[in-house]
Amino acid sequence: MITAPSPAPPTPSARRRWTVLAVCCLSMFLVGLDTTIVNVGLPAIGRGLDIDTRGLEWTVDAYTLVLAGLLISSGALADRFGRRRVFQCGLAVFGTASLLCALAPSTGVLVTARALQGVGASMLSPVALAIVVNAMPDPRERAQAIGVWASVFGLSMAAGPVTGGALLAWLDWRALFWINAPVIAGALLLSAVFVPESRAPRARRPDLPGQVLLTVVLAAVVGVLIEGPHVGWTSSAAVAGYAVAVVAAAGFVRVESRRPEPLMDLRLFRRPAFTGAVVGAVAVFVALNMTLLLTTLYLQHTRQWTPLAAGVATLPLAAGATVFAPWSGRLVARTGPRLPLLLAGGFVTAGGLCMAGLTSHTSVFLLLTAYALIGAGFGFANAPITNTAVNGLPPARAGVAGAITSTARQLGAAVGIALAGGLVSGIDPAGLAHASRPGWLAVAGCGATLLVIAHLSHPEPVASAAPSPVGGA
Repeated sequence: MITAPSPAPPTPSARRRWTVLAVCCLSMFLVGLDTTIVNVGLPAIGRGLDIDTRGLEWTVDAYTLVLAGLLISSGALADRFGRRRVFQCGLAVFGTASLLCALAPSTGVLVTARALQGVGASMLSPVALAIVVNAMPDPRERAQAIGVWASVFGLSMAAGPVTGGALLAWLDWRALFWINAPVIAGALLLSAVFVPESRAPRARRPDLPGQVLLTVVLAAVVGVLIEGPHVGWTSSAAVAGYAVAVVAAAGFVRVESRRPEPLMDLRLFRRPAFTGAVVGAVAVFVALNMTLLLTTLYLQHTRQWTPLAAGVATLPLAAGATVFAPWSGRLVARTGPRLPLLLAGGFVTAGGLCMAGLTSHTSVFLLLTAYALIGAGFGFANAPITNTAVNGLPPARAGVAGAITSTARQLGAAVGIALAGGLVSGIDPAGLAHASRPGWLAVAGCGATLLVIAHLSHPEPVASAAPSPVGGA
């Protein structure tokens, strides 16, 4: 007796698909809002809990490290147990951790709560992206949706610094975390009503050894970057950190290459387009996070601006990201990733070079111009990078596809914070501008990296390229 195959679930209407996108974008807005609010509030947090620059770096990177380490596993769990279920669990964990951050009485509690926020956030960004990808089967519509998705991050950057500055002007730094409550409540309600449940047809087995080794690699690399300027780059502690990173990385490659269902399929990196997307994601977020931290410390410490004024100064960066991200999505759909990547690399490089000669009295016009250029580059970069990574795997593995790129982003964020903090840690406010110049050259270098990736990318529009099942994905 032959059993007829189960009919495929009906494709949601256009209105339903874009409603799902809106709900999922709310989680992206939450993650981005929290990042930018915390950045502009770092000086106030430092004063409130008596934390030095190194402690502030850990306050930021405890979140990004845990987030980066768990993203791929969260994507795989969502493919196995249901994307909406994991998405809602992430919202609940993120909300609980936000309350703990707001109530933190000491540095240790705050850093621990920020790490717990990273656990919740790991269930949001890649899982929501997987939901969007499965709701948008048409490549052109998906490219446009990812452009909107990327622009939401720009909107969150616009809201974060200004909202954070206003909260600090009227309340204190704890309000930076209380603000998450209404957003989380709204996202939980809307996801229950509008987001359909989905999962991969065949779930993968957990990869605990790969998860542990990946987390150790990330922690060792970022830990050395943060602590290196303080303990000395040739000290025994630093050398031990190098050794741990190298051994863990070698172990990760060995374990993943031998597992039938690895945490990260290393064969994907044989595809130049996929590798370029991952490298580009790291470069973009190194540039963005170096820009945010160096700007926050420079404007509030060297220029003695209020948090609100410093937040308003970042509006050109956020506006550039918001305006150009949807345009980038349309360009990817029509012409492929090369043109938007070229524009992204050119803008980021120009913005970094504008700041390479920063002084204590650099004109406000030049500062705002540089921020606008970097924001435009960020806006152009996200859609081609995300599309390339997502289209590198079939829709059934969309959770893992989004998670790999998100891991690269968070690694870039952690490295950018660590590098920027290392440059200015312990520096007198009068010398901070000069000390930050290598950081701005590094931002320009990230832009140059995007130009190289654009040169190596294929110019075909996404509608002409179907996802290919690489490495048994």
